[in-house]
Amino acid sequence: MTGLRLGPLLRYVDGESAGTATIWVETDGPCTAEVRCEGGASGASRTFLIAGHHYALIPVTGLAPGTAAAYEVLLDERRVWPPEDSTFPPSVIRTPAAFSPETGTDPAENGRRTASTTNTASTEPAGPAPAPELRVSFGSCRWASAPVGEPDPVGPDALHTLAATLAADPGAVRPDVLLLLGDQVYADETSKATRRWLADRRDLSEPPGAEVADYEEYTRLYDESWSDPEVRWLLSTVPSCMIFDDHDVIDDWNTSASWVAEMRTKPWWRERILSGLMSYWVYQHLGNLSPAELATDKLYAAVRGEADGTDRLREFAAEADADPACVRWSYRRDFGRTRLLMVDSRAARVLEEGQREMLDAEEAGWVRDQALTDPADRDHLLIGTSLPWLLPPLVHDAESWNAALARGERGRRWARFGEALRRAADLEHWAAFPTSFEKLAGLIAEAGEGPDAPATVCVLSGDVHHAYVAEPAWRTGQPRSRVVQLTCSPVHNSIPLSIRLGFRFGWSRVGRRLGRAFARHGRVDAPSVTWGKTGGPWFGNQLMTLTLRGRAARLSLVQAQTRDGEPEAGARLVTVDERELASG
Repeated sequence: MTGLRLGPLLRYVDGESAGTATIWVETDGPCTAEVRCEGGASGASRTFLIAGHHYALIPVTGLAPGTAAAYEVLLDERRVWPPEDSTFPPSVIRTPAAFSPETGTDPAENGRRTASTTNTASTEPAGPAPAPELRVSFGSCRWASAPVGEPDPVGPDALHTLAATLAADPGAVRPDVLLLLGDQVYADETSKATRRWLADRRDLSEPPGAEVADYEEYTRLYDESWSDPEVRWLLSTVPSCMIFDDHDVIDDWNTSASWVAEMRTKPWWRERILSGLMSYWVYQHLGNLSPAELATDKLYAAVRGEADGTDRLREFAAEADADPACVRWSYRRDFGRTRLLMVDSRAARVLEEGQREMLDAEEAGWVRDQALTDPADRDHLLIGTSLPWLLPPLVHDAESWNAALARGERGRRWARFGEALRRAADLEHWAAFPTSFEKLAGLIAEAGEGPDAPATVCVLSGDVHHAYVAEPAWRTGQPRSRVVQLTCSPVHNSIPLSIRLGFRFGWSRVGRRLGRAFARHGRVDAPSVTWGKTGGPWFGNQLMTLTLRGRAARLSLVQAQTRDGEPEAGARLVTVDERELASG
């Protein structure tokens, strides 16, 4: 009998029109995977084969808007989820209420209110239904939770703690969507258990040592990360959107053209990069797409149409590595009147010195189109990018200075120094691509202007192992929208003292002045925006949540903490900051 190896993961949910969702599973053999929901919604899909592993992305249709339907997963007609011995609440698909384009309200709710009014003595017209609420939780950088009973050297996992909190109180308010902003797995920093597993496969004294080497080893990382019982349940019942960052492949992935050239000389690198892109496509990217997008995806059709899709997917990965512009990993999701643009700030880079861009021309054009189309239909614009747009000022100026040195602004000797420093200090955020930094600033300003401007434009990021809120001011006119950089990291990772001290200093006045000295040495022009930190820095395993209702927006930050002497199982979420971003 075929069993469920990993999942289910609830990925895409849409309460509009047909009411659709997608659920991802990995099975231990070929089968037909089926989802059946309370109320009659259902879907089924035959598994496809990649490198000896079987997967299905099951489209579910017939979901009613504004409902929560418990579901079960069947493989060849045999129920495998929820497990018979499950202690967790049922996994459910929650669909948002349908919106009226004219009022932004639920027309069914308006109708119920009107009918109720006519049965009373009151002649007051029914008021509009309140705008639906959207809760978006986000963070990045997550090592897998420590095995049960083992101490966790980096403290409690915020994702695990969120799951345990919600499972213990089925009535608790939960996120409507979870944004995982990079480093879902660490291909270059494996756990002790994974290193033991790797040692049984091959000689770890040979490169790449205790890092993952191939597709099979990537599957181990996802097993380890997503098999934690609490996290597995959470991902089965809260929709998720994902994007990669460097550790999903290797630290400093695509730092520079010379970095890529050097990596391609290593005999193990080609298998690593192809396996990284293949596994990302299977485990993360497919679930980011809507059923309509999947229906027109030629690669998805090809992989599903072959007895073994490995070679076809491998060809695709090789093309994507050779020519990053041939694939777009960025994507768009609309949640009612909130638009999310998840931007690939890793694989879409143009790396030639003198032409460096965070996004190639086609990808940048796509992002611009999505940000500016249909402005009257949006109350909020969310731009998800694993790397923060606005960094601590010292770090920003140091990266801009370094970019100037590396492109030869101070001569060849300084250029060699700049490249070495760029790699050693991870100086490859948006600030290290100054032209792209300015283009994003201009795009945000344009999106935030005019009578139809959204109430907020929020840049959601991770990567830097601390959390903060920063707000920009344009030197030549401020957009109408409130613009904020919201950075939240890590979900579960180490935060060395050097990071705490370094980033605190990076935000300080002295740090700002030092940064400007770097910029002057590199002959770097001042950016078109200035910015300051309005919250943080906060250090811990943490998650941010945006609560959006109409044009109102509220932000909260929670950390997973234990009391002194408590076991990790006693971790709880502690709110360390709450603030209003827009009052509506």
